[in-house]
Amino acid sequence: MSSQPAQCVAARVQPQSLNEGAGSEPLAADVKDTVDLEESGPAIEFSAQVPLPDYLQQTYWWAYIHPASVRVFERQWLVNLILWGNFARLRDLALDEIGASIQGDVLQVACVYGNFTERLAQRLEPDGRLDVVDVAPVQLKNLKKKLNGIPRIRLHHQDSTNLGFADASYDRVVLFFLLHEQPETARVQTIAQALRVVKPGGKVVIVDYHRPSRFNPFRYIMVPILKTLEPFAMDLWRKDIVKWLPDRAHSATVEKRTYFGGLYQKVVITR
Repeated sequence: MSSQPAQCVAARVQPQSLNEGAGSEPLAADVKDTVDLEESGPAIEFSAQVPLPDYLQQTYWWAYIHPASVRVFERQWLVNLILWGNFARLRDLALDEIGASIQGDVLQVACVYGNFTERLAQRLEPDGRLDVVDVAPVQLKNLKKKLNGIPRIRLHHQDSTNLGFADASYDRVVLFFLLHEQPETARVQTIAQALRVVKPGGKVVIVDYHRPSRFNPFRYIMVPILKTLEPFAMDLWRKDIVKWLPDRAHSATVEKRTYFGGLYQKVVITR
């Protein structure tokens, strides 16, 4: 199906305090915050208590938290099926925005089932580096196995709503099918954090669900699926991502395209 371009300059929502916690107790008392996958050199590790958010434990325990879920969903064909055969296309749309060959620092916010991170790592130039954050230790362990010692990649146990990186640390930040899994408060904070850590002139690349056109038959198939399994995803049908940008992003340029009859969107925010 055809894609639909749109471009705008955006400013909308002031997020809640970025210092607010996720609202639940940590499942482990002592978790290594960073796992350095470099072949040589000391690993950068420090202890931290990063609690699993309530929404993740209550709504997505079956998909991301239970160890069995990793064994079930970490299958390339299944991830592709969930996205109606569009995984490779959507993956490459995001990666092409980051760059055919990647120099500088890239942040991936949240692990992804399938080969997204591996393909991203393949594009790293010798002076390129990739950091990946996730709030679920089981997801970080799974990604470490998939990457199998690829250099210049670091994994961080962090919450996307409270990133532990300095302002303007990254040239590119990518959020691949993350926002639809978060309630609005967390979504606003995640976007604000992504914009905070990206450098002036850098990009935040978002790929996620979108409200499909009336003539797309998948519109009527997806409603019961999303309402049952991914209830926060319907927010992306009702509201444009630009509505969740912080006030300080008023000067950012936002480019949006939709795909597969409008069911998916790619949003690129350039500071």
